[in-house]
Amino acid sequence: MIPTSLIPYSDDDSRQQRFHFVVLLLLLTNIVVFIYQISLGQEGMARFVFSYAAVPFQLTEYTDVPPTIDYPIWVTAFTSMFMHGGLLHIASNMLYLWVFGDNIEDAMGPGRFLLFYLLCGLGALAAQIAIDPGSQTPIVGASGAIAGILGAYLMLFPRGRVKVVTFIVIIPFFLRLPALIVIGFWIVIQFVSGWASIGPGVEEATGGVAYFAHIGGFLTGIILVWFFRKRS
Repeated sequence: MIPTSLIPYSDDDSRQQRFHFVVLLLLLTNIVVFIYQISLGQEGMARFVFSYAAVPFQLTEYTDVPPTIDYPIWVTAFTSMFMHGGLLHIASNMLYLWVFGDNIEDAMGPGRFLLFYLLCGLGALAAQIAIDPGSQTPIVGASGAIAGILGAYLMLFPRGRVKVVTFIVIIPFFLRLPALIVIGFWIVIQFVSGWASIGPGVEEATGGVAYFAHIGGFLTGIILVWFFRKRS
């Protein structure tokens, strides 16, 4: 999940002209997988998650701990990107994908954007594994890949305006802020939360949020955007 108190709901995309096929495809895929997850019931969903989520220990040792799957264990590095731990998790991720993804798909083109998205997800997973390679906590969610989109957006549209809503007590305030502030605020939270999450027992207390996956995906996006953007 991507936690923040600045909730984006739109950006300045007045120059967007075409249909964003990959963003829509990713949205629908994530939603369909989530619906399938919850249709399995509590026990079935737990088995599904532990089968297809990315588990650092299993990937570093290249061993599949039961419940096993009929595919090589590295496949979970991809399947985990399309699974989510709850309604708030998928809702926040899909909101960020919807708001920021169309601009990046425009800047790269559909094919390169899809590859960029998957590589950012892998970069995010690699960062989390590097921090705790022996962890047996399943990692799920599109947060790392979407963090890469935020990194790319910050590089390409730092002065773009993002419409956000924030709450003071229970009163909503609608603001139009520079992308540099909105995304900058988000990444500061990730770094602070990431360093605070290092230590025994903290993983359980924070709900197992993979903050270093967010950071890794963000940095991957910042680097890869220069190779994937259209030269024009």
